[in-house]
Formats: sequence, structure tokens, C-alpha cells
Amino acid sequence: MARILIVEDSPAMRTYVRSALEGAPELGDDLELVEASSGFDALRLLPRNVYDLVITDINMPDINGLELVRFVRQNAHLQRIALLIISTQSSEKDKARALALGADAFLAKPFTPEMLRSAVARSLGARGSQAPEGSGA
Repeated sequence: MARILIVEDSPAMRTYVRSALEGAPELGDDLELVEASSGFDALRLLPRNVYDLVITDINMPDINGLELVRFVRQNAHLQRIALLIISTQSSEKDKARALALGADAFLAKPFTPEMLRSAVARSLGARGSQAPEGSGA
């Protein structure tokens, strides 16, 4: 099972991301989607479950997506989580900054459901091939 945390302050965009991913054959049948309405909400949820992927917007109140990426990459227990940034901030500088902080991929808004599913599949595949420390794999 893949568990994905969607971190987006816009309810409409969270719904769009969820509907694009639910039932997508390329992502498999066993997908659990969890939603967070802010970076702060995500920080509260991350220690409570094991997530395979976090999809986060950059522009959010309280803790933004880049701060969330930094937090995940600096936390030894969370480092194996794949991180996908979705944002209207899509200049090369914004992308480079997100990737330098540790994001695995960047998808500029607006995007199609197909583009999102492809980015999610790549992100899950890239991180899934790295066995977590102590897993024996």
C-alpha cells in the first residue's frame, strides 16, 4: 500500500489532487490518501503514520512547502519519504530551490491529472527502490 499525504491550503486543489489519484491504474489499487490543510497540519500528521509520498504546495499560511521539505529531509525518521512540490511558483529559480532543499520532483500548476499521476508514479518508484535503513532489504 502507498500512503500519500496531500498538503494544500486550497480545498479545491486538494479535491482535484485526490480525484486525480483515486483509482488511477498506474498507481495501483491500494492507495491511501490523507489530507492536510496547512504545513502545520502536515507536521502534526507526519509522526502519526508512515507516508511514502508528500505532495505539497509552496505557498501556504504558517509553514510553507519549502519549510516542510526542509523539515522532512532533516528528520532521520522521515528522510525516506518522497517529496513532490506542486506550485504556481514555477520559475527555474523556484524549482532549483525546491530540489536543492530535498524535493524529489516539482510540478507546475496548472497541471493535468495525467501529469500528476505520472509525477507521483515516478516519485514513488524512485524512493521505493531505496530500502530504508535497518529494513534488511
